[in-house]
Amino acid sequence: MNTKEKLLEIFEKDKGIYFSGEEIAEKLSVSRAAVWKAVNSLRSDGYRIDAIQNKGYCLSESTDILSAQGIRKYLEPLCSGIKLDVLAVTESTNSDLRKQASAGAPEGSCIIAGSQTKGKGRVGRSFYSPCDTGIYMSLLLRPEHCAAQQAVKLTTMAAVAVCEAIEKVSGEAALIKWVNDIYMNGKKVCGILTEASFSLESRMLDYAVLGVGINAYLPDGGFPGELEKIAGAVFKQPQSDGKNMLAAEFLNSFMRIYRQTDEGEYVRQYRTRSFLIGKGVGVLLPEGTRRARVLDVDENCHLVVEYDNGETAQLSSGEVSLDISGLRNSGEL
Repeated sequence: MNTKEKLLEIFEKDKGIYFSGEEIAEKLSVSRAAVWKAVNSLRSDGYRIDAIQNKGYCLSESTDILSAQGIRKYLEPLCSGIKLDVLAVTESTNSDLRKQASAGAPEGSCIIAGSQTKGKGRVGRSFYSPCDTGIYMSLLLRPEHCAAQQAVKLTTMAAVAVCEAIEKVSGEAALIKWVNDIYMNGKKVCGILTEASFSLESRMLDYAVLGVGINAYLPDGGFPGELEKIAGAVFKQPQSDGKNMLAAEFLNSFMRIYRQTDEGEYVRQYRTRSFLIGKGVGVLLPEGTRRARVLDVDENCHLVVEYDNGETAQLSSGEVSLDISGLRNSGEL
């Protein structure tokens, strides 16, 4: 790490505490001029660093800027293998990490950005990723002996982990719309996109890039167009270190679920948090949309539905839309 990065680590570890220039210079084995230069560089990046004569420098407790240093201080030991690369902006964290994965990057490589110019959504859609209001991260996974039909579980694990992280940091409930959307108070606050590469010989998973986009705050002026009707944010008011805590708690929760041997526990959590069970939905199929009612989420996190003609099906992937007319008829709106 350079002087600026080391200084940020000191500030993040003891946010709100003053350090004299002499004290910092001694800790970092640099000159006071180098400390002053690093402080000004952090300020230019948006960090609010207060300075008081005879007291020194202090990172304001109101600061909420994504950084590797800010995230690491909240990570649990089980995340020791996570390699963080935090960017202010990139085209797509998933695209960036897929390039690294193809070049042999190890499991646990993680790219997090404060903004994306070409964020990815499902089925070729874009994912709105405005500056400084969200967390856009991609985590590289290389699970052993994972077949194609098992890969969907990575997305469902992530959905449970996002809910747990949101609830721990915000204190509010989060629910899952199968298979990859997280909702709070009726609004979508997170989308999950898992992109995978499989071996042609073994037909087993080579690697998966788990992409998670969380709306921490509402963007200035609100969401554009149709997003205004469906999109929400985790926090209503600015938080001290809200984004760093949210990113870290997601990684803590996900790695705990990913490493556990009892798959039944996270499946129970997924089922409990699903708000589609018992509701009418439209199942989007190649031949068109079919009306159905959701019966359950099974042990493989497949969506069990019953179509209007009485036929049942277990959906392992795809999309469903809420059947608004059905919800109104059942008094759920």
